[in-house]
Amino acid sequence: MKRLTKLGLLLMVVAMVVSLSACSSDSSTASDEKSYVIATDTTFKPFEFENENGQQVGIDIDLLAAIAEDQGFAYELKVVGFDAALGEVSTGQSDGMIAGMSITDERKDVFDFSDPYFDSGVVMGISADNDTITSYADLAGQRVAVKNGTEGAAFADSIKDQYGFEVISFPDSANMYEDVKAGNSVAMFEDYPVVGDAIANGMPFKIVTDMEKGSSYGFAVKKGENAELLAMFNAGLANLKESGKYQEILDTYIQK
Repeated sequence: MKRLTKLGLLLMVVAMVVSLSACSSDSSTASDEKSYVIATDTTFKPFEFENENGQQVGIDIDLLAAIAEDQGFAYELKVVGFDAALGEVSTGQSDGMIAGMSITDERKDVFDFSDPYFDSGVVMGISADNDTITSYADLAGQRVAVKNGTEGAAFADSIKDQYGFEVISFPDSANMYEDVKAGNSVAMFEDYPVVGDAIANGMPFKIVTDMEKGSSYGFAVKKGENAELLAMFNAGLANLKESGKYQEILDTYIQK
């Protein structure tokens, strides 16, 4: 009876050791999960915006979440605005950014970009009741609104001397829209899905030009750093395109 008791006790001790080892292994696995800080814009609908429940949503936000799930990494989203996001990544305060950011040669000097995840283009939008502006030539002597750091801002700057108009920059889309609605600016230049979404959601605008070809959007990290994060983004993006999830995300937000 005594020998059996000792044997039973020994078996219990072994079982406890195995159990603790397993728990330790599970804990190590959880703590080993890669985690990153990702900066984004505040308002660039339909790519990032706050919904009626106060949640940050949009193409970029959903795409990042799906890629993180596919690749098995965690992240903290920092909603700081476009200009601030650029600073966050370039100074190393954030590991990466996704904010409808156009891939340009100038930015490649500071950032490393993912494979393109969206091909955009610029249009000119005006107030719905404006019948005097039908082309770039009609902007002579007028004021035009843009948002800082966008493809629309770059395009406006590239043609302002040719057509003789003044460019006024705003930190976010909301202020740009209000400036045009109020008649302070006669037009705005912005990416076509952004203007299209605003119109579809009741903004009193209309598009009066064909789309100008723009740059593609990319996920960005500081140049020479976070290569693993960039590789995971590319791999996840490819998987999402293959599975159909990528198109599902686009269809959720882009008005047809």
